Amino acid sequence: MALDASAPWEDPEAKPVIHFQNVTKRFGDFTAIDDLTIDIYEKEFFALLGPSGCGKTTLMRMLAGFETPTEGTILLQGENIAPVPPNKRAVNMMFQSYALFPHLSIWENIAFGLKRDGMSKHDINERVDEMLRLTRLEQFARRKPHQISGGQRQRVALARSLAKHPKLLLLDEPLGALDKKLRQETQFELMDIQEKTDTTFVIVTHDQEEAMTVASRVAVMDHGKIIQVATPDAIYETPNSTYVADFIGDVNLIEGKAAGQDGDKLKITWAEGQPDIIGTPTTEFSNGQTVHFAIRPEKVSITAEKPEKANCLQGKILDIAYLGNISTYHVELAGGKVIKAQTANNRRLSRRSFTWEDDVWLSFTDTAGVLLER
Repeated sequence: MALDASAPWEDPEAKPVIHFQNVTKRFGDFTAIDDLTIDIYEKEFFALLGPSGCGKTTLMRMLAGFETPTEGTILLQGENIAPVPPNKRAVNMMFQSYALFPHLSIWENIAFGLKRDGMSKHDINERVDEMLRLTRLEQFARRKPHQISGGQRQRVALARSLAKHPKLLLLDEPLGALDKKLRQETQFELMDIQEKTDTTFVIVTHDQEEAMTVASRVAVMDHGKIIQVATPDAIYETPNSTYVADFIGDVNLIEGKAAGQDGDKLKITWAEGQPDIIGTPTTEFSNGQTVHFAIRPEKVSITAEKPEKANCLQGKILDIAYLGNISTYHVELAGGKVIKAQTANNRRLSRRSFTWEDDVWLSFTDTAGVLLER
């Protein structure tokens, strides 16, 4: 996670580099972006995250100048960019396909935009060499795009996008074409390059892990609206809705009714024959109000004996997913509700602690889950 120590979004005096004010974008009867207001700050690595069709790419295309808002304004460093054509904006966009020129060498691909801007030959040479060093491509400068790997082509596209010193770089699913291991490596390279260039990066992705790794803040989108904007750890640990909790990572969601508060603890009745769940709310719930209890599988302990914890549920192991570093147990409770519990495999074991059909206890503390209204 690329954490910005200064956290400008917490400073009321800080001025955003990008300001969306009540922006709506319609295509005929379809509303792609719905009355959206958001600020993005200088040197941020900002992620727009959501499923296909949520509006994240439309948002990026409006920043790039390929779409104009139906209503509202977009300011870049205080200037309304709606009338500014794409090629005149201090914004560059790196496409998912990379859009490299196959007949030009890597060096020429990076130099292309600089030549079109009429930069002197000496300055072009210096700038291209600087970009090659930044992206560790010096030895490939004379090769054509088809003579290098997918990961290297991705870095060429990045070097070309950064060559013109944009104030803002837009990345549209930039790692989608790479295999998982290369994608993970490239995420850290992107963070390193963003830090070295001090450019504001806005990345569009549907990959939660990618957004959580690279971004200083993540905006979770759905149906043209931003549901929550926060740092990756806040999005994961304190989601503001069941949609965000369910979209980011793995989660158990238990719906129940508030059944009385005892100090800072809330009792939740949720299934006949099951003990009440005790949680610690951050907002007030009235008696009888619907409560969604969201808890991550790694915060649920699994044991053979009943432990001394605020919340204990008994069940039978239905399924086991072994993922090398962790094992996820799917435990069916009386009544049919399935809860996932995760354990870290920190030692090499000749056999599993639990197996299918074992009777087990699931337990968690009253602060392990989040209580949500919707």
